[in-house]
Amino acid sequence: MILEGPVNVLKIDLESSSWKLEEREDLVGWLGGVGVATQLFMEEAAWDKPPLAPEQPIIFAIGPFSGIYPLATKVVAVFRSPLTEEWGESYAGMRAAIALRFAGYDAVVIKGKAPRPTYLVIDEKGVAFKDARGVWGLDTEETGRLLREFEGGRGRRSIWRIGPAGENLVPLAGVNVDTYRHFGRLGLGALLGSKNLKALVVLGNRSYPIKNPTAYNRVYEKIYRAVVGTPLLSKYHYIGTAENILALNAQGSLPTLNLKASRFEKAEEVSGERFGRESLFRILACAGCPLGCIHVGVYRRPHPKGAGYISTTLAYDYEPIYALGPMLGLDAVDKVYALLREVEASGLDVISTGVVLAWATEALERGVVSEKETLVPLRFGAVESYIQATQYLAQPPNDFYRALGRGLRYATRIYGGEDFALILGGHEMAGYHTGYAFLLGQSVGARHSHLCNAGYSFDQTRKGDYTPEELVQYLLEEEAWRNVLNSLVICLFARKAYTPEVTAEALQALGRETDPQELMILGRKILRQKWEAKKRLGYTLDQIPLPPRRYFETPSGQGLLDPETYAALLKLYREKFASFLNA
Repeated sequence: MILEGPVNVLKIDLESSSWKLEEREDLVGWLGGVGVATQLFMEEAAWDKPPLAPEQPIIFAIGPFSGIYPLATKVVAVFRSPLTEEWGESYAGMRAAIALRFAGYDAVVIKGKAPRPTYLVIDEKGVAFKDARGVWGLDTEETGRLLREFEGGRGRRSIWRIGPAGENLVPLAGVNVDTYRHFGRLGLGALLGSKNLKALVVLGNRSYPIKNPTAYNRVYEKIYRAVVGTPLLSKYHYIGTAENILALNAQGSLPTLNLKASRFEKAEEVSGERFGRESLFRILACAGCPLGCIHVGVYRRPHPKGAGYISTTLAYDYEPIYALGPMLGLDAVDKVYALLREVEASGLDVISTGVVLAWATEALERGVVSEKETLVPLRFGAVESYIQATQYLAQPPNDFYRALGRGLRYATRIYGGEDFALILGGHEMAGYHTGYAFLLGQSVGARHSHLCNAGYSFDQTRKGDYTPEELVQYLLEEEAWRNVLNSLVICLFARKAYTPEVTAEALQALGRETDPQELMILGRKILRQKWEAKKRLGYTLDQIPLPPRRYFETPSGQGLLDPETYAALLKLYREKFASFLNA
């Protein structure tokens, strides 16, 4: 679908190894991406079943801009999260979107459980169900290497796979996409594991003529120039998001040592600039992106038998460095790489892994747990213990790691230590102790991600100069608009290029008459549907607790935060929420 004709939905039943294609005219109004995926989830979810029940769907979707306009490079996944047990939503790039576009599908719904380990090959002819017993048990790197040998389509295919963490149904597990990107957060990897689904190989060779090339070229050029010809996105290319390490450290907003501090004295040693100088190997771009922001470094380590070195390439961004560096006190590029390599191979979400290990370290320091539980002497800065603990997270040897792998909300119910557990909305915190907008934004966002509404950006831009009403209105409007961008499934780095006016013009060039106001209404409509789904999964805004005490003990970028001020902001958000969605 490029705004004409139906939405092509590929439905796959793993139980019976069957598939069918549905052409859905009724979904066109939801634009694509998360709009379409939300509607499909409303139709397909098993509301009374746990997240890992075979009946639960996994839904992938692309949008009308995928493969058409610059930076429309993402695929959205929607599912019931095994981590929070409610709304799950995650995004990944590389070749994922363009491969699905050329295979001919706007959305894919996967249900059931395969009778044996399986991987899927999805192309324009349909779906092939293949025996994955030969790669079951392998890490993400080896699985990717073998599937590249087994399957054709080099240069056009996209390979999505899980590691041991997903196979072992660890709710912190993600899905590796083409080695350097991920469906990271909220436990999608465990869902694949629960379905005996090791991997998907997606490829295709279809083409899509543009009916009005003059209008299309004009808009394409405008977006392209905004992306590559202005300073809007240049930082993502040169140093990448890892540039944020020094910037957030200078602001006093860099969570450090389980947020005992908001500045890391060794920040320079793990800065984006240091990673670049010591390890940068190449800069990659997702298919359809003229920018290139994926910084790939080389990690060299001595061969265990003393014969030279082993080299591994790893992508570094702000979030992995934050979660495995300052959060755990790792103060050198090679130390971060050593742990990142283990996280990648295991198929774990890097942010949650760093945050749960930081909590476990402080819990051990305080005597909340003992080495009888942790099995290794966790200590801030001690990388070898963290590598071993990461392996235990992926393949739990005892009840402690089984609990920790279910996230901090679950683990602290058993072991205590809630006051210093860095969770918001049941989800481990992203790397921004910037102020109230981040704290509230991750708590109330539909998927409890800093990317729902970019509260961290508001904190950094306004620097405390705002009224409570302005903060709440920003979070509401930003999340609604991001639902439009996520229905087009563009990379959010390009959000300043895709203004409402430009987005409407781009849609018009493809044949859809619309305007910015209509798009904003659609964004609210999608947000309303998400919250309807969350409500049916048993979640409401009234359930949001006061964040753990640690957030109010350590100064943020706005200084010490006051729990009473946070509570007042949350109350105001609840009051404004319903009227905003129904406006």
